[in-house]
Amino acid sequence: MKVKALVIDDERRSRETLTGMLAKYCVDHVEVLGEADGMQTGLEAIRRLQPEVVFLDIQMPDGSGFKLLESLEEINFEVIFTTAFDQFAIKAIRYSALDYLLKPIVPAELKNSVEKVRQKKSDGTLNKHIRVLLENIKEPAASTSKRIVLSTAEGMHIIDIKDIIRCESDDYYTRFFLVDRKPILVSKTLKEHEELLSEFGFIRPHKSHLVNVRFAKSFIRADGGYILLQDGTTVPVSRRKREKTIQDLGHL
Repeated sequence: MKVKALVIDDERRSRETLTGMLAKYCVDHVEVLGEADGMQTGLEAIRRLQPEVVFLDIQMPDGSGFKLLESLEEINFEVIFTTAFDQFAIKAIRYSALDYLLKPIVPAELKNSVEKVRQKKSDGTLNKHIRVLLENIKEPAASTSKRIVLSTAEGMHIIDIKDIIRCESDDYYTRFFLVDRKPILVSKTLKEHEELLSEFGFIRPHKSHLVNVRFAKSFIRADGGYILLQDGTTVPVSRRKREKTIQDLGHL
């Protein structure tokens, strides 16, 4: 079964490039129902064509892709954002575990995104993902009110960033330790989460650990140095990061 797609982008050349790539690399998996050149025409096309996936540009003259999503009463399709490099927008998308393609689009990344859409089961989480995205877009940078979507083998978990105590590496996975919740194992590396969480007061005192400084109780110099957390757990500090960690914990 082919996935029914709609391409929304204000630049004609970008639309032509993407539809051409879909015809060349995803012809057996995607049927492009149509195109739209802005927010208003995009809204009309979504309501008229009922696509299963929308390739959505972020910056458009008559309104952003985010504004388009806010304008819909119901969202019952997958979204793959297409954008030139926009650090703020990309971070917001990554917090929400939604997919995006950077322009110029790479064929392998396009095929990977299409395959994820094809494999994804309708589990009722899409609207929640987009709700988190739109909430985060409205929040000031580094606001403690922001949330993150964590993908696990069991499903999706929407977490307040302020409730993350620490993260611990488990090979290519990351284990999240949270306030009043069981740990959550996520299939992404600690480095990927460090990139998202560092602006929220998270530090990496050791290659295998990421710590929310809000939960640090004290720095203990014995045994090479470690951080004592408010929940009684301890996190080792590597020799190489000892001085930097002491600086980061200067409030203690």
